[in-house]
Formats: sequence, structure tokens, C-alpha cells
Amino acid sequence: MSFDRLISKIISMKNPTVAGLDPKLEYVPDYLKNSFLDEDGETLKAAAKAIFKYNQQIIDAVCDIVPAVKLQAAYYEMYGHHGVKTMERTIRYAKLRGMYVITDGKRNDIGATMEAYTAAHLGSCKIGESECEPFGADALTVNGYLGTDGIAPLLPVCKQRDRGIFVLCKTSNPSSGEFQDLLIDGVPLYARMGDKCEEWGADTIGAYGYSAVGAVVGATYPEQLVSLRKRMPHTMFLVPGYGAQGGGAAGIAGGFDKNGLGAIVNSSRAILCAYKKEQCDERDFAGAARREAIRMRDDLMTYIKIG
Repeated sequence: MSFDRLISKIISMKNPTVAGLDPKLEYVPDYLKNSFLDEDGETLKAAAKAIFKYNQQIIDAVCDIVPAVKLQAAYYEMYGHHGVKTMERTIRYAKLRGMYVITDGKRNDIGATMEAYTAAHLGSCKIGESECEPFGADALTVNGYLGTDGIAPLLPVCKQRDRGIFVLCKTSNPSSGEFQDLLIDGVPLYARMGDKCEEWGADTIGAYGYSAVGAVVGATYPEQLVSLRKRMPHTMFLVPGYGAQGGGAAGIAGGFDKNGLGAIVNSSRAILCAYKKEQCDERDFAGAARREAIRMRDDLMTYIKIG
């Protein structure tokens, strides 16, 4: 299954992290940004082209040490069709460099609409006699709170095309508890969602014991990470909230299994803007991203033993 490929890369690299490519134009160093603004003016096209070049250099800098990248779709959609094209090009470039790619789209709908989202992000669509793959990510984040109707259309494509999904379960944002912590017969709603993830993925369990249906569980809630790991033994976790949102490596460790597997931890801004934190030459932004990725890996591996 799809997460077998991801877990194999985590094991080989000894690194359970994903670099979030969530770029704003202000993250792009001036020397790089200005070259495109000079060429195309202060336009969406120039912004999107600058971001793609920025992404390329980040990917080149980390692809041998970080197993995966995660693209938050909103950061590309904000630049219109030029930005969406940059998202597609970034996905394809990351895969060319051997990285596992997660699209963070948090898509959710039912029936034919969810089938369309599935085809766009994980599958393909038929154009005459040709089969065309619009984006081609390996995994997609989805919102499961419409119930099985919103998840069922994804499952056949996960099986047929070796893809995965991460269902929002216990998210990292401060107000997540307003709904996710509500008790149903004494059980929090997020735990009920975890139970459904186990159910939805039951017939897609791969070689490492994890199904094609993962869950998003925030680093900012370490106690819930521990309880959900026990409750969801076959569910791969995508863990946001490390660093910038306050999640620490020690707390995150509870989301991993006894073999140091079962979770992948995201860092976006800390990697993308590492050159600003270091206050190094902006032309070394990719080198700074690599140094931050190594620092994050080493921090996590202080508490997590793979193998």
C-alpha cells in the first residue's frame, strides 16, 4: 500500500519528517523574487514562477535526507491558475527527485463531487481514449466529518493506484476542542473519528501493519497522541504543529509505535524560512533549509528509535 512506500523511505533515511512546502511570496529571498518581478511585473504569474524556483531549490537541498513533502493547496490557489500550475509542477518535481508527496487539501464532499476531488488529486480522468493524471500526489488530507459518504469514493482509488489519505482526527489548532473534544457516550468525537479511520482502512493494511487510511493528529496534544496511537494501531499519523505551533519532540514520541514507525511529523515555516532565523546570506536559503531539516531529524531521533 501507499504508506508502505512512505514507511520504507522513513526507515532507510532514519527520518520520520515531512517538509511542508507552504510558501508565501514574502518567504522567497529578494534576489530570487526580484528576478521574476523584473521579467513579468508585479503579477500572479511572476509570483508563481518565483515560488516554483524556490520550491525546486528547497527540494534539491533536502531530498536525500527528508522522505516526503507536503503541499498546502491554499498557498498555491492564492496565486490563481498560475499558482495551481506551480503546485502541479512542484508535485511532479518532488516525485522526480524521489520524494513522497502529500497534498494538504482537506477536501470533503459526497458522491460525484468527492469522486471528482479524488480523480483530481489522487487519480486520473479520461480525455477521449487517454488517461490523464491531473496532480498525481501520493496522499491527500481529507475531512471525514461528512461521514462515510465523504470517504468511500477515495478508497477504491487508494487500492487501485497505491494512494493514501490522512483524515482530520485531532487537529493541532487551539480551538479544535470546541467540536473534536465533545463527548459521545463518554468518548471524545476525535476518538470516534479514529475508530472510523480504523474501520475505513481495514482491508488495505500493508506490510508494516498500516492501512491506506491515515489520520491527522496534532503535535500540540501529546496526551491524545498517546491514547490515539493505542486506539488506532493500523493508522498512520500525519503530525502537524511541531515547532512553530509549539509541539515538541518529546511529546510527539507518543504517536509512534514500538518500532519507531506509524507517524510522520511536519515542519513548514521553520524549514522554508530557516535562512531568516539564521540571518545568513539569503542566497544560502536552501542550505539553511537543509540544516534545519537535519536539526529537526536529530531532535526527533533523540526520542524515537526506528527499527
